Amino acid sequence: MSTQDNLHLRETTLLDFSKESIVRLIDRRGWESLTVEQRIGAVYAFVRDEISFGYNVTDSIPASQVLVDGYGQCNTKTTLLMALLRAVGVPTRFHGATIHKLLQKGVVTGVFYWLAPRDIIHSWAEVLLDDKWVVLEGVILDKPYLAGLRKFLPDATDALLGYGVGTVRFRAPLIEWRGTDTQIQMTGVNRDFGVFDDPDTFYSKHGSNLSGLRAWLFRHWIRHAMNRRVSLIRNCSGGACGLAGSATT
Repeated sequence: MSTQDNLHLRETTLLDFSKESIVRLIDRRGWESLTVEQRIGAVYAFVRDEISFGYNVTDSIPASQVLVDGYGQCNTKTTLLMALLRAVGVPTRFHGATIHKLLQKGVVTGVFYWLAPRDIIHSWAEVLLDDKWVVLEGVILDKPYLAGLRKFLPDATDALLGYGVGTVRFRAPLIEWRGTDTQIQMTGVNRDFGVFDDPDTFYSKHGSNLSGLRAWLFRHWIRHAMNRRVSLIRNCSGGACGLAGSATT
């Protein structure tokens, strides 16, 4: 194994995969008995659908905390996905970027949207498979949320930027693991910071999305309103939206 491979398998403060909760999860799921490609697919599906789309207290929380929360957004899901994959012996790296806040419009509304920075830290994991790096950005939104959103926005076109989605394939997004790139927010990306060995290195250089008063408001108030709205949209998959929506909200 090369030194570079070791860098992409090591544990870090945020990628804390030796925590008992993560070890137990991996043992219970039996992921280590699978082939490499199957391991990637199983871990990916777990983080995409069993860790619901939602907003944690901040971007730079460890993987074990994301698992405890049971929900996450692009940055926190990336941390958990990387930790789980490294724990089962699959090399991963971190790709940092920003998205325009238009991608969050509809989940963030009113004065909350006005308070949000124009450019929002975004990230995804890349996994090494057959000597090629494969993008796993499609892990962010769980399937029930997407199903609810399609009912919430029945007239939306395939090219959608908003409600946490940035794709030209809203009705059939590239979110299934088939050994190739996945994506769900890529059309919102407006700046590329490139690749990093781990999220710790990225956040130490670029920080997280909010600071000061805006960080306090987000932690204690805004994210809870966002999570309630996400939940209402997700529940549209059960036929009871509870909200009136349009693609231009």
